[in-house]
Amino acid sequence: MHQLIYALVEAPNRDDALASGNAAFDRLVGIGPDTAAVFDYYVTFDDETMSVAGKARWGELPVVAPVDSDEGAELLERGWSATIEEFERNLERVRAAVDEFSTEEFMRDKELARHACYNLGAYRGPSLFLYDEYGGAIRHRDQLDRVLESDEQMWIIPADVHY
Repeated sequence: MHQLIYALVEAPNRDDALASGNAAFDRLVGIGPDTAAVFDYYVTFDDETMSVAGKARWGELPVVAPVDSDEGAELLERGWSATIEEFERNLERVRAAVDEFSTEEFMRDKELARHACYNLGAYRGPSLFLYDEYGGAIRHRDQLDRVLESDEQMWIIPADVHY
């Protein structure tokens, strides 16, 4: 499965922003010490070699954009909207399962009810779409606002991830 995720980073310029974004994505695929992979691999939108990921799958997207630009604001909105939609979808699945399933059915993960619980509590992975420069997922609006309150220029970098 593929999805788009986005890294939000502080950087003085485009090149440093892209390097910081790649470092965040590296952490998410388990590159480096003390990192556990939550995705199999990633492709950023400056990679012209991929035939099944990145531009080949999603079309043209900015490689990196200032958050306060039109392109950056659009990417940020896409990532935050996807985060909310996925959270609400999983929350509804959990609510329905709690009302409908017996304890035994819930324990057996009927209709992936336990999996929906897992997604609600996830700190990284496919149910989350925005990440900070350290590879930490942005899970709620207050956290997003704190990340965006920066003394330096904030940048957003999209990546196609496989899981």
